Amino acid sequence: MQFHSTLDRNQAAQLFKLLMKYQPETAAAKTTRIEGLAKAAAAGDNAKSGAAPNVLKFGLKHVTTLIEEKKAKLVCIAHDVAPLELVLWLPALCRKMDIPFCIVKGKARLGTLTHQKNCAVVALTSVDKEDVNSLTTLSTNFMAQFNENVPRRWGGGNMGLKTEAKLEKRRVALEIEEAKKALTQR
Repeated sequence: MQFHSTLDRNQAAQLFKLLMKYQPETAAAKTTRIEGLAKAAAAGDNAKSGAAPNVLKFGLKHVTTLIEEKKAKLVCIAHDVAPLELVLWLPALCRKMDIPFCIVKGKARLGTLTHQKNCAVVALTSVDKEDVNSLTTLSTNFMAQFNENVPRRWGGGNMGLKTEAKLEKRRVALEIEEAKKALTQR
C-alpha cells in the first residue's frame, strides 16, 4: 500500500533536478577521461586524479550496504519494481536507520539517471556545498512524508459470521451469569 503514494510532481521535479547533477559518468566519458590521464602521464605531466566525485549510488545490494552503514543521505525507491518483494523491506530499513527515503514513479526514470534501462533504487551519499541546502530541505520533507507517516491498515475491523455468533453467544452467557449473581446476592 505504501508504494501507491509517490512524490507529487513538484517534489519529483526538484528531486530529479538534484539527482541529475550527480549522474555517474557514461562509458564514453570515462574512456576519454582515462585517455586524457594516460596522455598526460605519457607527456610527463604530473596528472592528478583527485578525490572521487560525488555521484549517485545505485543497485539494490550496494544501496542496502550504504543504508546499513548509515552512509546514505537520501534514498529513492521506484514504485513499480517487479516483484515488489525486492524492495518491500527497504522503507522499514530506512526508518530503522533514520535515513530519509522517497518513493518515485517509474524505475525507468531512475534508470535514465544511471544510464541503464531501469533501476530499482538509488542513493545519494554526499553532495557538493552548493547543493547541501536543497538536500536538507528534501530530506526534511521526505522524513515527514514517508519516514514518520507509516500507513497501517491491518484488517477492516469486520469479523466473520461464525466469530460474531460466538461473541453474541458469549455475551448472552455473561448476561445470564450476571443476572444469577444479582439474584443470589439479594
